Amino acid sequence: MGQNTIHGKMKRSNRGFTLAELLIVMVLIGILASIAIPQFKHATLKAKEAVLKENLYVLRKVIDDYYSDKGKYPPSLEALVEEGYLRRIPIDPITGSDKTWVVIREPLTEENMYQEELGIIDVKSGSKEISLDGTPYNTW
Repeated sequence: MGQNTIHGKMKRSNRGFTLAELLIVMVLIGILASIAIPQFKHATLKAKEAVLKENLYVLRKVIDDYYSDKGKYPPSLEALVEEGYLRRIPIDPITGSDKTWVVIREPLTEENMYQEELGIIDVKSGSKEISLDGTPYNTW
């Protein structure tokens, strides 16, 4: 009788999984994947948005620093690189390019009406896409 019990247990443990058990596991994996994939998609977009906010902050701070040092706004973003305020123009993570920044120039006044080019007072993303909070990136 001892051999039959051992032999019976071995047969039972070597049997494998039933089709129902496999289906349950597959359904659970599918449910977990359907929850995880959208979360991952939003995570990468949130990271891009954080980089965009940081790049805008840095560009605006550098423009202010340039104004504080020179008493005028920079004529271009390239001037900030040439004069050592930036190593290079940062990439807009939403558009994937450093050429898509939209520059906002200072308003025309009597003091600056004879300048060749009005200086840059602000910078915005060139993307027309909508952020996760529902606002367009080019309004940040």
